[in-house]
Amino acid sequence: MRPARHLVVMAKQPVMGRVKTRLAASIGAVEATRAARVMLQALLRRLARDHRWTIWLAVTPDSAARPARWQGDARPHLIAQGRGDLGERMQALIDRLPPGPAVIIGSDIPAIVPGDIAAAFHLIGSHDAVFGPACDGGYWLAGLSRRRPLRPFDNVRWSGPHALADTLANLAGHRVALLRELSDVDTAADHRAWRRE
Repeated sequence: MRPARHLVVMAKQPVMGRVKTRLAASIGAVEATRAARVMLQALLRRLARDHRWTIWLAVTPDSAARPARWQGDARPHLIAQGRGDLGERMQALIDRLPPGPAVIIGSDIPAIVPGDIAAAFHLIGSHDAVFGPACDGGYWLAGLSRRRPLRPFDNVRWSGPHALADTLANLAGHRVALLRELSDVDTAADHRAWRRE
């Protein structure tokens, strides 16, 4: 029997003042919080009912990993992100999951569709890792086959133009595939584009 496929959505609890703070600086905390909540709910609706993978919602703060705090018709498995920088939290999530290939995405990339996730899992079948590049030099998806232990997230310069390059450097000598490029919603211009769509 084939091991389960795991899709992890990393999300902050949509609480004003704690979520999308960069966006809030330009459009206000109320609208930024609303946008975060709407994007997360829409993403889970699109992805959680697909039986090709098991979906996990990895939340921060850890105290938010209680079902009563997350409403909606999509019911993913809730887990806490834990402590550390983004790379440490991603690695810890990968290490804690049951056996099988794993894909991690963020909650603020509105263009993600089930076909993107299916493509990632397909590529993992013949690669050690797969990434979805972001327009800013980072990435919106990270997937690992988990056939062998890897540590791609060590010493990565996060939140800047070097995140993908640093991660790929950690995987030198391994088979890596790339998906299409997408953008997250971090600026007022991103927000306007998302609202138009």
